[in-house]
Amino acid sequence: MPDVQALVNDFLIKLKKRKIEGSQATARQAAELLRSVISQQRVPYTNQAGALIDAVRAVGEQLIAANPVEVAVGNIVRRVLHIIREEDLSLTTAAIAVLSAAAVAAAARNALRPPSLQTLLEDMPESVTIPHTYSSGGDSEGKSKSADKSSRTRRLKHDVIEAVNELIQDINTCHEQIAEQAVEHIHQNEVILTLGSSKTVLEFLYAAKEKKRSFRVFVAEGAPRYQGHLLAKELVTRGLHTTLITDSAVFAMISRVNMVIVGAHAVMANGGVIVPVGLNMVALAAQKHAVPFVVLAGSHKLCPLYPHNPEVLLNELRSPSELLDFGEFSDCLDFGSGTGSPLLHVVNPAFDYVPPKLVSLFITDTGGHNPSYMYRLIADYYSADDLVVRRRVT
Repeated sequence: MPDVQALVNDFLIKLKKRKIEGSQATARQAAELLRSVISQQRVPYTNQAGALIDAVRAVGEQLIAANPVEVAVGNIVRRVLHIIREEDLSLTTAAIAVLSAAAVAAAARNALRPPSLQTLLEDMPESVTIPHTYSSGGDSEGKSKSADKSSRTRRLKHDVIEAVNELIQDINTCHEQIAEQAVEHIHQNEVILTLGSSKTVLEFLYAAKEKKRSFRVFVAEGAPRYQGHLLAKELVTRGLHTTLITDSAVFAMISRVNMVIVGAHAVMANGGVIVPVGLNMVALAAQKHAVPFVVLAGSHKLCPLYPHNPEVLLNELRSPSELLDFGEFSDCLDFGSGTGSPLLHVVNPAFDYVPPKLVSLFITDTGGHNPSYMYRLIADYYSADDLVVRRRVT
């Protein structure tokens, strides 16, 4: 098998250089990496869960630091930590139940028969108790206990890896799970507005079209990267009636729209959403005209942190070259002010934050949910002990 540290280093390079496109691919590869870490991690006889948690936390800390803006990486790290805790608790509970059942059965047997010689000897005072002689039976008992511990260690790792495999499967199928709900939300002759490009939105709209729904899609182009051009082209290729509009035309067109459907970069614990830049403007226009604002997001995008949390980096600034040609604006970039700073500054944020009051509905791979319910849904996926992944220095 390949060396785990080599796999970690390779993934770190991909994260730092932004070589992985999309939150789904990033989440899937992060889960696969942590699965390899767990499978190759040696664990002691005692505190096996603690050893696995420390190993995952150490790797997860590096992954999050490599690209803090990709919230899906931190989500997956916390999900795997939660899985380890849950599987360890499940095994412990099962072991206690077996011991309790054995104790009850033994008590029942003792109640139905007279005391044995061994019981009488155990009840004698210590001064007259027959000395215990060690025999090969003791060695056999020690080997049996050692085998039980080894079996439990293998069982814990096996159960954790199986649960991580299920997580990876959920990530792979999240688009299909969300798309299956399209027919419940998109109706005949409606007009849908979206902005930029999202594979989740694409599959959702196409699934409605496959169910014989006839509707039109307005696509805002999503400047400055113009990802909406790609989505509009893909929609037309799949046979959907599509109208491409500029971002500045959203407010003028919103009165004709029945529903806004968008993807998300991350869904926060308070029901707020980190989305591609420009969508906060769309959400405000939708609220002004009482148009439902619907967000599609797989469960790997559900983040247990709040927007004000210091571990959350809400935004990043992209290259100014997406906005202007340096050749045409070179005279504006001269240090002509005498203060040592250029005359022209370019700010190109990648994301917007949409507060929960502007969101009408979330559609995830587990169904549709109101923004006020998201914290309950998120609590099912994470443990409070894992919200801060960085290890505390003592």
